[in-house]
Amino acid sequence: MNTMPGEFTIVDSLQKFGADINLKQLKYHNRRVLVSKEFTFDAAHHLHAYEGKCKNLHGHTYKVVFGISGIPNEIGIAIDFGTIKTIWKKEIEGFLDHRYLNETLPPMNTTAENMVVWLYEKLEAALQSPQHLSALTGARTEFVRLYETPTSYAEARREWMSGD
Repeated sequence: MNTMPGEFTIVDSLQKFGADINLKQLKYHNRRVLVSKEFTFDAAHHLHAYEGKCKNLHGHTYKVVFGISGIPNEIGIAIDFGTIKTIWKKEIEGFLDHRYLNETLPPMNTTAENMVVWLYEKLEAALQSPQHLSALTGARTEFVRLYETPTSYAEARREWMSGD
């Protein structure tokens, strides 16, 4: 059934794989696309060698946004959102959520600028690990954005982190 844009209809029947669409039709293109997923975590920290209120122990509800690009596979998926969530849960979140960041991150001043680079490195290492690399088609980290407050963030981008 063909309908005009904006016209409301109820589906007559669900499209069936193998009958209405075949495997060769599932991948629409061969272009790199960006997939993005965000997570939040609560953590405490304080800054060293800084004169201001952030030198005192305090906390934030952080938001991190991961931008990952890839070439869609044979069924049109560049990276499954579930894979990004698994990487977050297994490789990254344990260092951050409800933690004292000065204790759980590598020795650094726990500024958003330092933390976003650490996040970028952790995500990229996970994407390039044998566990995930085989399931992905050229997936790579394009950017990581770390919000310390709803209006303040730091960002690391691929072009700033590597030579390619």
